Amino acid sequence: MGKNVDYKQFEQFKKKLEKTLSDESRQKFMEDCAKELAARLLSRVIKLSPTKTSALKKQWSIDNKIINVEKVGGTYHCTIFNSIDYASYVNYGHRTRGHGGWVDGQFFLEISENEVNALAPALLEKRLMEYMKEAFK
Repeated sequence: MGKNVDYKQFEQFKKKLEKTLSDESRQKFMEDCAKELAARLLSRVIKLSPTKTSALKKQWSIDNKIINVEKVGGTYHCTIFNSIDYASYVNYGHRTRGHGGWVDGQFFLEISENEVNALAPALLEKRLMEYMKEAFK
């Protein structure tokens, strides 16, 4: 009454799943997600930066035009920066010359971060679904 069972397809599926979900593959997936979020943040902060002289807009960048991802514990970090020395004053606000008044900050970096944080869950869910579909093809 015994039945013969062919496990070849199951073994093939197991190998594909192990390859797709390997430590290296997961690391690359996480880095790619971090890079995409950093690129979106950079794009938004450039758009929101004041354009009085356009110098502030032009100086936003990522190290060497390449988005580097650093993993610290379980968190992935990407750095974007603006090399204009007065960027923080425009963003956060500053006293006027002679300290007679205050110029309000425009908070373009925080606004950009909030926008990216709002879209991140949907974007990451979509990327995760694409990543997992690869394992189940």
